[in-house]
Amino acid sequence: MSRQAGPRRSGPLGGAQGMNATASLVAAAVAVILGFFILRDINNDNDNGGGTAAPETTLVTDTTIPGASTTLPAGPTTGFKVQVVNGAGVSGAAGDMTVALQGLGFIVQPALTKSDATPKQTVTKVYYFSGSEAAAASVAAALGNVETAPMPDPVPSETGNIGEASVMVLLGTDLAGKPLPGQVPAAAATTVAPVAETTTTTAG
Repeated sequence: MSRQAGPRRSGPLGGAQGMNATASLVAAAVAVILGFFILRDINNDNDNGGGTAAPETTLVTDTTIPGASTTLPAGPTTGFKVQVVNGAGVSGAAGDMTVALQGLGFIVQPALTKSDATPKQTVTKVYYFSGSEAAAASVAAALGNVETAPMPDPVPSETGNIGEASVMVLLGTDLAGKPLPGQVPAAAATTVAPVAETTTTTAG
């Protein structure tokens, strides 16, 4: 009679290979899990680690627009007319003064020159007809509080009169060709270069 072979039993070698495969899978799974936690911790450190972010720079520009800045007179500027008479002998000075006073709101007639009999003036003075004292004081204040006085007779202008004006500015060399007090000439106006203001933001 023939013998039938019985079922084969796994030897020690087959069991060891199965255990090694299982251990490899477990090790791989552990490595993946550890890698996940490590990456998460790194991301948390970057987000909440109290690091210093790059500075933010803001440009602050302080610019002065070229032009004349003027302090307006406190007294009246209308209701009367002003005549500027060039007593300084500086060409164009009375015209410049006329424009400057008009810029302050005064009603000023075209400029005149002093009479031949009137000497050259070194100090500017404001003259007025009777009843125009307040108007003269307002003009004098605009000129830096120069002296005021009643109108002389004859009137020291080239025409011998000042038309419809009741206040006369006899311009002297002290103010000829110069800006009015409280007025900054356009040439002096400057533009300041932008200033960099740096702000550092710290991550919380």
